[in-house]
Amino acid sequence: MPIRRLLVLLLLFAHAAPGHADLPLNLTPALPAVSGAMLLPARDAALPLLDRGKSQLVETEEAIPLIDLTTPPDDLWQRVRNGFSMPDLDSPLVARQQAWFLNRPELLQRIFGRCQRYLYYVVAELEKRGMPAELALLPVIESSYNPQAASPARALGMWQFIPSTGKNYKLKQNAWFDERRDIVASTDAALNYLQYIYQMHGDWHLALASYNWGEGAVGRAIARNRSKGSPTDYPHLAMPAETRNYVPKLQAIKNIIADPALFGLKLEPIPNRPYFATVERNEKMDVVVAAQLAEIPLDEFIALNPAYSRPVMPRDADSPLVLPAAKVAVFRDNLEEYKANNKPLSAWNTHMLKRGEKLDAVARRYGLSVDRLKQLNGLTRRSKVRPGLALLVPGKDATGYEALAAHLPKTPLDAPRAAKTRKRGHGAKAGGTQRSTALRGKVRRPAARHRKR
Repeated sequence: MPIRRLLVLLLLFAHAAPGHADLPLNLTPALPAVSGAMLLPARDAALPLLDRGKSQLVETEEAIPLIDLTTPPDDLWQRVRNGFSMPDLDSPLVARQQAWFLNRPELLQRIFGRCQRYLYYVVAELEKRGMPAELALLPVIESSYNPQAASPARALGMWQFIPSTGKNYKLKQNAWFDERRDIVASTDAALNYLQYIYQMHGDWHLALASYNWGEGAVGRAIARNRSKGSPTDYPHLAMPAETRNYVPKLQAIKNIIADPALFGLKLEPIPNRPYFATVERNEKMDVVVAAQLAEIPLDEFIALNPAYSRPVMPRDADSPLVLPAAKVAVFRDNLEEYKANNKPLSAWNTHMLKRGEKLDAVARRYGLSVDRLKQLNGLTRRSKVRPGLALLVPGKDATGYEALAAHLPKTPLDAPRAAKTRKRGHGAKAGGTQRSTALRGKVRRPAARHRKR
């Protein structure tokens, strides 16, 4: 046998002998090269080492914390984080807006506390449509998540619809109720609108710019850049300061929600379960009576049903009651007992104004002053008083309206003079001043009518 081959076999035998199984096989550079066939036993002999290395690798992978998207998280905020899917915007404006929010921790805590009632519903609706979870943070920018927020431009609700855009999206508005404040109706309208402008531009940053500035204005800005051969994405468009800062504000809130500990904030968890449920209503009912039947404070009832401007919810509102999920069964049981005892659901009456009948005559008939009658019905100098007008008048048991009126949201029937003359798109400075009861107000061009999917 050639000496070279004998040396190789002796090395292999020594490695496989008892007591030497754990010795590594070390072929030094001085060892003469051998054929590929002779290397096969050496490769087989090294398998225990490879197995041990594989075992160590698996242990390392198991130690890395992973996000389990198959099991719903207990904290709703984590569910929101899991749904983030928009491209991040990296801009000095984001850092500026971030600093603005972080310098107001009390404001952030107040807004996030208010989110607890509404956030689950908004997130669930976004997931049904396959839309980014970042959009659930848009009401933070629009209204501080306050469904009673109103701007000088007569924009109302969490999503801040102006009257014309609200009408385009079938949100009913009258002196009795305004669905721009309704949690369910306004969220559906807002997501329809956002889907429409996203389909128009194919880009969420441009869709958000359109939500703030108007899709027509954004479309013209894109066309101008395209004609000049310039980029047509959000950072490169010429736009008003308010719109320029709009997406950075949302990105700043997203960054804070994504990792509040990084910014020294404690974000209180929100249970990942429905806060409210809806109950169909097909008859006139007083706001106070509904709150009593649900056994919840009046403020809580109004916070969940902010569309109503009067102490009575009319039969033709065609809008379900929104109640805490835990109180739905309580409401139904109490309502059944209430009706069984023939108790009236409303202590208020409706008077239909006849031809030639004056308001002062109606007021005298019900023991009211004309001013009080106007107040109860939201009538102003510009209101049209004509035959057939349904006037709300108190029955004998209708007491405490003055106390209730302080809680009910007001519908701005007349546009402020300043709002009429303000140019579109010119809003608050970056990070800036509040122009409404919300975090910020704005003027948004009405959406063009379009064929819904």
